[in-house]
Amino acid sequence: MGDSITPAEMHGVSVGIIGMGDMGRMYAKRISAAGWRVNACDREKNFEALREDFSGTSNLHIYPNGHLVSRKSDYIIYGVEAENIGEVVAQYGLSTKEGAIVGGQTSCKAPEIAAFEKHLPPDVDIISCHSLHGPLVDPRGQPLSKVIIKHRASDKSAKLVEKILSCFGSKHVYLTAERHDRITADTQAVTHAAFLSMGTAWRANNQFPWEISRYIGGIENVKINVTLRIYSNKWHIYAGLAILNPSAKEQIRQYAKSVTELYKLMLGGHRQELEERVKKAGAAVFKTEGWSGKLLLRDELLDDFSLGKRPDVQMPNNHLSLLAMVDCWWKLGIIPYDHMICSTPPFRLWLGVTEYLYRKPQLLDEAIKTAIEDDTFRSDDLEFTFAARGWSECVSFGDFDSYQHRFESIQEYFAPRFPEATRVGNEMINTILRKTGES
Repeated sequence: MGDSITPAEMHGVSVGIIGMGDMGRMYAKRISAAGWRVNACDREKNFEALREDFSGTSNLHIYPNGHLVSRKSDYIIYGVEAENIGEVVAQYGLSTKEGAIVGGQTSCKAPEIAAFEKHLPPDVDIISCHSLHGPLVDPRGQPLSKVIIKHRASDKSAKLVEKILSCFGSKHVYLTAERHDRITADTQAVTHAAFLSMGTAWRANNQFPWEISRYIGGIENVKINVTLRIYSNKWHIYAGLAILNPSAKEQIRQYAKSVTELYKLMLGGHRQELEERVKKAGAAVFKTEGWSGKLLLRDELLDDFSLGKRPDVQMPNNHLSLLAMVDCWWKLGIIPYDHMICSTPPFRLWLGVTEYLYRKPQLLDEAIKTAIEDDTFRSDDLEFTFAARGWSECVSFGDFDSYQHRFESIQEYFAPRFPEATRVGNEMINTILRKTGES
């Protein structure tokens, strides 16, 4: 319970959770543990199992459906997939308690707000939120935020939501729905596309990268750990953000274009053109003016978290995935540091490793030299290029079934290593976030 919240303030206030997936459960546990009464439900077929799971949890009451949760709760949070939000709100919206507050926790707000405006009674306030971390990351004491979107609400309602959500220990950031979606497109959508493409390429080459010496140590540790972390989650977390976010398709399309164009320069041996383009992009994104000289990530942090045995000598890598990311940011006019207040752990890590590469001239020159003179990674880069284009096409077509099939087939390939990867990945993320702080 937050220090500023008294039992008297909690008395008579109920929080509803409709949708008890991983994030819904995390919300229900945190909010009920803070002292608030929580009413929760999932699909009706899951009622008995869910009631058994939470039978010993104080303040948490399980109901068969969203009608009952909506009638009893003062702040109702829809924890359902973005692609299903319209259908679920249409089903339960009219049962909302008079004068209640309703929000959602999807990572794409355009369909969520549209559903609320269409299906909720006019006497209901709308305040949504978005936790910029997964259910296994503890945001307390770390530079992670919770976005709050006061779309249609009184100041009194906003203050109540702030108090309820204060139990997460996150920093509160206030955005409009449109601004939220633009920032998540600039950060999360394209970052996920890069990691999804890496996993796809490794699967296509029948590789487990932690078993190959050239993929172990330093920057490679971040690539492997975050890729496996993403694939260990549920596909819809990433599909909804990419397909339903109005701004995301452009970002993902540009990333695939940057990957393709840079790979062609490497393949054709066009060193001068490649170097000029890479360094022009780097100068635009990583400006020296105003830089403190401190890197987000340091060598000892990058080397500590490995799924394999680090070789005595690190093999050079052209880092096509990183070069393409900076090229993409440059082409779209994105300065990633502008979004640090709304950054997720994968984005902070991805920005950290790209910065690490570009702020070390010798390492960047080595990557460019390797891209032209060393064909060790050529087949890997070919599959990576195919993968980036494939994910972009999948998102452009708006095909959820295709997205799910692509994601789950690769997920199955890497599944045996998820337990260890999750442990190492969580440890890496928590350590790095703690040490980088607000850098």
